[in-house]
Amino acid sequence: IYKTTDAGDTWERVNTGLPELMGDIGVAVSAESDRVYAIVEADPGGGLYRSDNGGKNWRKLNDSWAIRARAWYYTHITADPSNPDVVWILNAPVSKSIDGGRTFTRVGTPHGDNHDLWINPQNSDYMINANDGGANVSLNGGATWSTQENQPTAQFYRVNTDNRFPYYVYGGQQDNSSVAIVSRASGGIGWKDWYATAGCETAYLAFDPDNPVLQYGGCYMGQIAEFDERTHGDRNVMAYPHLPAALASRDMKYRFNWNAPIVASLHDPNVIYHASNILLKTENRGESWVEVSPDLTRDDDAKQGPGGGPITNEGAGGEIYGTIYYVAESPHDPRTIWAGSDDGLVHVTRDGGANWENVTPEDVGEEIINSIEVSPHDPAVAFLAVTAYKFNDFTPHFYRTDDYGQSWDRIVEGIEADAWARVIREDPKRPGLLYAGTEAGMYVSWDSGDNWQSLQLNMPLTPITDLKVQVWHNDLVAATSGRAFWILDDLSPLQQFDGDPSEAAGLLNEPRPAYRVAGGGGFSMPGRTVGKNPPNGAVVDFYLSEVPDSAAVNLEFLNSAGDVVRSFSSKLGEGETDSSSVLKLKAGHNRFAWDLRHEKVNPVPGLYVWGTLQGHKVVPGSYEVRLSVGEDVFTQPLEVRADPRIDATTSGFQDQSDLMVEITRELEEIHEGVVSIRSVREQVEALVNRLDKQEGHDSIVSVGKDLMEGLTRLEDSLVQNKTVDGQTVINFPSRLNFQYIYLRGAVDGAEGRVTEGARHLLRDLSTIWATYRAEMETLLGRRLEEFNSLVRVENVPAVLIP
Repeated sequence: IYKTTDAGDTWERVNTGLPELMGDIGVAVSAESDRVYAIVEADPGGGLYRSDNGGKNWRKLNDSWAIRARAWYYTHITADPSNPDVVWILNAPVSKSIDGGRTFTRVGTPHGDNHDLWINPQNSDYMINANDGGANVSLNGGATWSTQENQPTAQFYRVNTDNRFPYYVYGGQQDNSSVAIVSRASGGIGWKDWYATAGCETAYLAFDPDNPVLQYGGCYMGQIAEFDERTHGDRNVMAYPHLPAALASRDMKYRFNWNAPIVASLHDPNVIYHASNILLKTENRGESWVEVSPDLTRDDDAKQGPGGGPITNEGAGGEIYGTIYYVAESPHDPRTIWAGSDDGLVHVTRDGGANWENVTPEDVGEEIINSIEVSPHDPAVAFLAVTAYKFNDFTPHFYRTDDYGQSWDRIVEGIEADAWARVIREDPKRPGLLYAGTEAGMYVSWDSGDNWQSLQLNMPLTPITDLKVQVWHNDLVAATSGRAFWILDDLSPLQQFDGDPSEAAGLLNEPRPAYRVAGGGGFSMPGRTVGKNPPNGAVVDFYLSEVPDSAAVNLEFLNSAGDVVRSFSSKLGEGETDSSSVLKLKAGHNRFAWDLRHEKVNPVPGLYVWGTLQGHKVVPGSYEVRLSVGEDVFTQPLEVRADPRIDATTSGFQDQSDLMVEITRELEEIHEGVVSIRSVREQVEALVNRLDKQEGHDSIVSVGKDLMEGLTRLEDSLVQNKTVDGQTVINFPSRLNFQYIYLRGAVDGAEGRVTEGARHLLRDLSTIWATYRAEMETLLGRRLEEFNSLVRVENVPAVLIP
């Protein structure tokens, strides 16, 4: 320990009384500057030391293992800024002393593995604690803490996805369980939309993506479990179920990395690989395992002692060295398997493991082979992400081979100098389109890695620990260290990008198939965070060289008959006031999501609607997208698919749509009628009020008042004007349009099925509406004409129907 009194110009070593051989040391200066606390990693001699004379002499106050069991990466100590006798030690638990470090009590926090503590210098009751679950605040000295359930701060090691609809995202999160979480849910992705699956915090997850009933996940020191989706039970399927906690790694049968690879074969998902220093394989759900490789590491005995040594032994399993760190099976041939180790070796076999060849790039030392990607387009092409930060080398190291590793090229042009490599993936649809995850964000390349550019977009600046292209839905899924999972929805624009489109007025990408599903984007509520859903409906990407000042940009969706079912424009048409269909555009790339609905029902101005007037859903089938930019017109096909979870037929969807058209037509007739009723009544009322004050117009006034009363009674039968919000609907009787609106919602939400009850109700409503419509035709026809005849006789301007 060194001390300075002149802002760092000179330093004095102050170790008197401390052990001679020490590892990590945490130091905290108390409210009295001469009192200093130090938590010391040493064996023997470790513990809590205190100096009361500014570091001239130290004495041990506490050597409990409870405050130093996880010393070398937990050595954090915080002194209270206002009370010299209060000191906090952070470890897996949090410990607090109020007697100057002699004794400690544990203080509960919302999560274990505590790594930092800030205490307000003006009020020691105000504290912020950081741990492996996030951050939490206390306003009462640690008696209670704020929640962590509002923080998407999970630290995921790896990511995998299945092919369910919607698909699930899987990963092991540091100091928590493994996770399987759905990629979209009704109203947003919340706490009920995930579950813990196989393994623990360190898990790789492997399964049959088409039928993920059995899921295989790992845990530290080589543990592996089979999780049964049907029962949510699991069983240990370790090849050698021996847990070597705190043992030297040279004494272990197999050396497993903390994040040991578990991989399901791309060709036969019943084949599971589990990597230690030797690659293991099972074909019978872990009943037995076979070794399909020799030791594929440097097998350096000098580095196989106790974990965390030589000062102390940390036997949690994260310190086991000389392990296989990544395994990649070729998508072209199940006999071709690549393996990379945490001590810098790359091996490949092309005969199922009978023979392995060392194909490590020449300039790679003992760095971590963090990921290997075999090209989905060429079996000889592979990519490496090599991580050297443990050697204080933070530069990126990405490599490419086109000859099974016989030669390698370093491909890092365009990546920031300190964005060290984490993972690299090639797009399965477009050869040469690469995605790279680094310690400092996302990158993309269209030329097999010769040149890179940022793909950060709206993602927080965070380490990208793994990437997965979800082929079935064409998404890019990212695991991060500290900001949970992120999804880049629909890779079509990247896959279809072809040079600089700036010379064209516009460019319309072919959209991926759209699914007719319920639910929209995510939303937040006080006290909790909800993950966002993907855009609901058809996602359309287009490019504009500029946004025209005068001409409108129009985006239209047409059915197979060529009829426009929905249109959007950058400008309102003449007389239009509804801005909900106005395109918000910018020069460059634009993304728009059509909700797969027809035009909405025209409302009665000012009338509260309990329910929705949104257009009904389109029938699954073939459509066309048409983008008009001035005189330039671009078109692309669009396929709308039914939710694969729904048991419905094409005829069922068509029946549903036909009924919705009929309901909508009659509802719009009602609304249009009410608008006409109001307009006529207002004109009649204005005329009657004016003539009522003059002599000689008694007939007009009398007939006009009778007409107004009839129109008011009819309007009150059609709509309820007293309803002003969602609460007052229970105070005033519903009217005819309310029943139509409710029926529309009921039928629209049935997904390809129409009940007989809905048809029956529509018949009844149609009968009622026919009666009211006849009355309206009389009032706005014969009765209005009688009124206008009197008006014309007396040379007063007539009333007009809008």
